[in-house]
Amino acid sequence: MQTSAPTNDYDVTTEYDYEGITPCQKGEVRAFGAQLLPPLYSLVFIIGVVGNILVLLVLMQHKRLRSVTSIYLLNLAISDLLFLFTLPFWIDYKLKDDWVFRDGTCKLLSGLYYTGLYSEIFFIVLLTVDRYLAIVHAVFALRVRTVIFGVISSVGAWGLAILASIPGFYFSKTQRELSHTTCSLHFPRGNLKGWKQFQALKLNMLGLVLPLLVMIISYTEIIRILLKRPNEKKAKAVRLIFVIMIVFFLFWTPYNLAVLVSAFQDSLFTDECRQSKQLDLAMQVTEVIAYTHCCVNPVIYAFVGERFRRYLSQLFHQLLSVGLVKGLPFLSTDRLERTSSMSPSTAEHELSAGF
Repeated sequence: MQTSAPTNDYDVTTEYDYEGITPCQKGEVRAFGAQLLPPLYSLVFIIGVVGNILVLLVLMQHKRLRSVTSIYLLNLAISDLLFLFTLPFWIDYKLKDDWVFRDGTCKLLSGLYYTGLYSEIFFIVLLTVDRYLAIVHAVFALRVRTVIFGVISSVGAWGLAILASIPGFYFSKTQRELSHTTCSLHFPRGNLKGWKQFQALKLNMLGLVLPLLVMIISYTEIIRILLKRPNEKKAKAVRLIFVIMIVFFLFWTPYNLAVLVSAFQDSLFTDECRQSKQLDLAMQVTEVIAYTHCCVNPVIYAFVGERFRRYLSQLFHQLLSVGLVKGLPFLSTDRLERTSSMSPSTAEHELSAGF
């Protein structure tokens, strides 16, 4: 059987060699993906890049990276941008049905794709644990939740993400087919199915089971504390991280489950070719939903985080002020800057309280 997809080893354009089995022709599936995915991915790329860059600018404005929460939110935005960086290449691959770049580019982009994916998972987990410590173990958190701890744990999260991405980087390569070149994962033939199942299990363990366990444990204790000692400010601080976590599950769970079923389809399906085609179509739809998550976090901040909207408004005022001063030198720079100023201490307190 042959399957295919540009972005990873589970989609419908990645080539797998199953010796002794008649290939399952999936031309219509690939045609469907070529029509559906490029325009949607292009939209995700534009919205995601603009939104996450605005998040970075807001977080870095006036040196507001003075809390663990701010550091994690910054790294979460970087993870999304890293993931989004690979999309134009996969869009080009889908449109042309041909990989026009070098083998090294194929490996690098596959590695960046997986690193962005896993780092996003880890930083969402860290944000949840951070809220848990701040509310359930407030005294202990005063000693632990320092900027140094935030930096060290962030470096650790990136290290684990890179480690989890090594198979995607190592096994990705280009290969010349009859009329086109592919960029895909090529596992050792002797243990092809084993590697595919390992990758699927790893994605589901790290991307679904681990965050779900952390979420259940953390928010059970957080809700218990807030019910015993109601605190509106703490409740608002929890709300943003809770929404980020829930939305992550809603967008990624269908795709994770589709990946898992795909890896074990030999044991689950009888009419393998027909059901495999249906599964590939389902994976393309769930893939679009999953990738859309890259541009969702800034939208969450805009709707859930009142302070984020305020900071974003101040950022636009400052950018507008700079533009006006350059265009109209007779305007007073100090006067324009005072209209959107905020003391660093107030900004730091409000940002750490709930963005």
